[in-house]
Amino acid sequence: MRRTAAVALLSGLVVFAGLVTAQTNAGKTLDIYYIDTEGGQSTLFVSPTGESLLVDTGNPGPRDLERIVAAIGAAGVKQIDHMWTTHYHVDHVGAMEELSKRIPIRHFYDHGPLAPNDRATPATFLAMYEALSKDRRTTVKPGDKVAMAGLDIITVSSNAVGIKTSLPGAGKPNPACAGVERKDESAYFDPDNGSSAGFAMTFGKFRTVDLGDLTWNGELDIMCPVNRIGKIDLFLVSHHGIDRSNSPALVHGLEPRVAIMSNGTRKGGAADTFKVLETSPGLEDLWQLHWSYNVGVEHNAPGVFIANIDDNATIAGVLTAPPPGPRGAGGPPARGAGAPAAPGAAATPPAVGTPPAVGTPGAGRQGGGGAAAHAPAYWLKVSAERDGSFTVTNPRNGFSKTYPPR
Repeated sequence: MRRTAAVALLSGLVVFAGLVTAQTNAGKTLDIYYIDTEGGQSTLFVSPTGESLLVDTGNPGPRDLERIVAAIGAAGVKQIDHMWTTHYHVDHVGAMEELSKRIPIRHFYDHGPLAPNDRATPATFLAMYEALSKDRRTTVKPGDKVAMAGLDIITVSSNAVGIKTSLPGAGKPNPACAGVERKDESAYFDPDNGSSAGFAMTFGKFRTVDLGDLTWNGELDIMCPVNRIGKIDLFLVSHHGIDRSNSPALVHGLEPRVAIMSNGTRKGGAADTFKVLETSPGLEDLWQLHWSYNVGVEHNAPGVFIANIDDNATIAGVLTAPPPGPRGAGGPPARGAGAPAAPGAAATPPAVGTPPAVGTPGAGRQGGGGAAAHAPAYWLKVSAERDGSFTVTNPRNGFSKTYPPR
């Protein structure tokens, strides 16, 4: 009798402990850090159990490396469990080698061979990557999953092939395809964009996608005439907001509630992309890593939604400068005293969103002059709950907004 009672008591304690653990885990969030790589990409996902997925590593050099390391430190991550490379362009893989010397990387995922005739991939990268990822590399195909506790991560595009089987809840005709034509992409010197490995991620009722730099035609392959992905909550604007991507078929078909644009001051953030976002049904807010010089006051989101903004004198110079001449002549003036920080930012350590000022002036420019790299540089952080609600926070000014479940 005593043994039976003891076993029963022990079993009860085990069940109770399991319930407490389940309740504790249920209260944890999926945290996402959209790191400022001045028009590149690097995004850190940390699951409720602490497992990590890093998508891309920004540009080469200490600037982006230190920003990525700062985000990793802020998240309390001790190793990168999953290193996902969307494609091999320098603004997406630049800091990988040096990052691997700073923190262990357990496994690598990519789209496979470099796209033929691509001229935008560093000549030395592929050999380095082969050696670094040896025996720890997975080439993903549409439909493949990443095993990450509590998350459902499904590859939806890879090596210029889109997923053919609809994800759960998807598979309906996409009315946003009407009038959207395919583009002639044959002249692009950087076709590895179109090979981008992209995924859809589900955490409870929360859904997001990262398609890397997948181009217009690749978007149509997964969205037309049938929407293979379904509706999402959070959309990382593809290709830094460049209008070679972000077709209405994709953006309007996904019907995101919130979009985050990983743009630079002059890289990405095309006017046509802003227009697609502004007309997207159900879009509540656009958040940006940078105030875009390309669209001035006409399309940029309100300042509280932008992680990095130049000082007023620099912005005034951009808005009043004459149009640039050939090869960027007549661009905006150099950055002034530095971006205003949030109250008390001077006393804030790098681990909470203020990586040290590292890098070369003007990094991240495209098509002419631009401001120097921002220092400090701020990320955007998303914390998602299992019920589908999520909060976006801008550490520059402390502003955050919570989006309740649909």
